[in-house]
Amino acid sequence: MPTKLAEIVEEFAAAPKDLVLELLLEYADVIPPLPAGTDREDLEQVPECQTAFFLRATVEPDRTVSTVFDCPPEAPTTRAFAGILAEGLTGASADEVLAVPDDLYQRMGLAQAISPLRVRGGTAILARLKRQVREQAS
Repeated sequence: MPTKLAEIVEEFAAAPKDLVLELLLEYADVIPPLPAGTDREDLEQVPECQTAFFLRATVEPDRTVSTVFDCPPEAPTTRAFAGILAEGLTGASADEVLAVPDDLYQRMGLAQAISPLRVRGGTAILARLKRQVREQAS
């Protein structure tokens, strides 16, 4: 797992249970706006999310992964999942992204702070991101 993402996971796992949701929502503002010229049609929708959520992962020639996420501001929990990935995977290689555990959000203690449906959406975001990376890296 990339070092930055491991630090975020550790921060959540060590946080008191009553502060986990507050800590999560701090990541809702991390997602940058869509890059100029990017259209939602160029992104993959994650239908498991309760809100309209779109993403794209690109494996660059140097094998680092860049990500694009699109999620409305009215969905702060879902935006926060993407914010964690955006921040934690910055500069990560394809191999590091693929090594991220599938139960990332459970390891962070989020399963006790938010609904199972929301955790399922976050898990689906990670799964689709990893699938895109896997397809491009092979």
